[in-house]
Amino acid sequence: MTLRPLGFTAIVIATAGALGSLLFAVLAPGGWTVVKALILACFALQAPWLGICLGNALPGLLILLLARQPARAVLPVAGDIEARPVQLMTAIAVTLRAEEMTLVLPPLRRLLDGLDAAGAGERFVLWLLSDTPAGALATAEESALAAFRAADARPARVHYRRRQNNAGLKAGNVMDFLDHHAGGCELALMLDADSAMSAGAVLRLVRIMQAAPRLGIVQHLTAGAPAEAAFARLFQFGMRAGMRVWATGQAWWQGDAGPYWGHNAVLRIAPFRAHCRLAPLPGGGPLLSHDQVEAARLRAAGWGVCVWADDDGSLEAHPPAMPEFLRRECRWLAGNMQYRHVIGAPGLRPMGRWQLLQAMLLFAGAPLSLAMLALATANVATGGAAACPRGRLAVLAVGWTLTLYAPKLFGYLELALDAERRAEYGGGAALARSAAAEFAFTLLLDAPAQFEKARALLWLARGRPAGWPGQNRRARAVGWGEAARLFWPHTGFGAAVFAVLLWAGPSAALWAAPFAGGLLTAIPFAVFTANARFSAWLRRKGVATMPEERPPPEPSAPATLRPAMDAEY
Repeated sequence: MTLRPLGFTAIVIATAGALGSLLFAVLAPGGWTVVKALILACFALQAPWLGICLGNALPGLLILLLARQPARAVLPVAGDIEARPVQLMTAIAVTLRAEEMTLVLPPLRRLLDGLDAAGAGERFVLWLLSDTPAGALATAEESALAAFRAADARPARVHYRRRQNNAGLKAGNVMDFLDHHAGGCELALMLDADSAMSAGAVLRLVRIMQAAPRLGIVQHLTAGAPAEAAFARLFQFGMRAGMRVWATGQAWWQGDAGPYWGHNAVLRIAPFRAHCRLAPLPGGGPLLSHDQVEAARLRAAGWGVCVWADDDGSLEAHPPAMPEFLRRECRWLAGNMQYRHVIGAPGLRPMGRWQLLQAMLLFAGAPLSLAMLALATANVATGGAAACPRGRLAVLAVGWTLTLYAPKLFGYLELALDAERRAEYGGGAALARSAAAEFAFTLLLDAPAQFEKARALLWLARGRPAGWPGQNRRARAVGWGEAARLFWPHTGFGAAVFAVLLWAGPSAALWAAPFAGGLLTAIPFAVFTANARFSAWLRRKGVATMPEERPPPEPSAPATLRPAMDAEY
């Protein structure tokens, strides 16, 4: 196990070195200028993230292709986790704040019914933990919960608690519950309002915790739930392919020092209460992104944190449209950048600090990407690219793209090479169409997303307070007026860049189009990916259709080598 982090580090260094050498070779002809030096400096600061992408994706792909049960192969737990009876009492804890209960409650009903059908219902209690302010929403919430409880087979196991204030936000909500309401339970299954888990997935997590008494958290990999809106549909298709590869590779080298994402996970209550209380940040504000800090503290206290790297039976909803998606990204950015206050805290282990650093790197590269685009444009406009070797530039562009998107590209490759999984996605042709559509979607989304995150970092640097507002989870239309109001700065920046490139030479604009063209199309992109007719067309054509949306296989289909989740339990 100790050699695995070294293998990961070697991939990161080799990737950064190879791409850095290519960039140097592209920039050097014609002599060095201040602009070229700044381009190289911006790359050097982004290079670690490119290496991380390949460092997690490459071992993840190999394990998925070679291991009979990949998730079990990278789980740092010895012994049998399948045949153990469920013995520990577990609280199913769902955090709420101004949510639509018609979306929250049906997945919980299916989970409770599934646990009852598995003969384990008596080992679980359900708690809905509300931070909804007093008013009409809170009243509706209480009424919906009362009806839900009355209809349950065991009404006494369904509980509801609403705080009068939301001190500490979600982390405070959870700790208040563990302190005052979780008596009699040793474990807590943490669910967000948009979480949906099957009984088989939950029972597996509990059995893992029973098999490993020193585990503090076991985190389930989570996929996007089937969606109607084109934006969510395409986004989650790529996310599912990429996260499976990423999580498998990451679990391989991180072992029991893995991440915690705050939901669709089981935690051990006693050590969590003892070690995961979060003090206010300097200035008195709460820590917005609490989960990785809690994982780091558990590891510092000697408790393990690991990932079950399979998403079967573990779902969440993704934002239905581009405005909601970017608002969520900026919320996460604000929370993750707060880690700068705690990454140097005494007692954390190196891997715990690494988890916090990686979470910050996820967003810190956004202004560097925009700076590189602006500097490259200036280099072209001043003639600095006249001697650029086009062949090496092409290799650099392809290498950069393959490295940055390695997790999802490797995920598609793994699906294509596995006949059974390929069939779950409708066959090779359907998979290829969906992957191509999703990759085009990603290229168009990434440039405006980087611009938005760079703006959010600037606002934070200027002292603008970070909030954590509620989320719209229902599909909706995005009008042209709303899109123009939100994304005119992105479009304006893109128009300025491409105007200069076209003036300097059309070929330069062609080179930039795949990476920055999304800035020009941000407004129509936001409109069309939320359009009901376009979304319905995608569904009719079977584009980005998830396995859960397809009919079950015929009974005569050959048995899988990788046992289905519910068959194991």
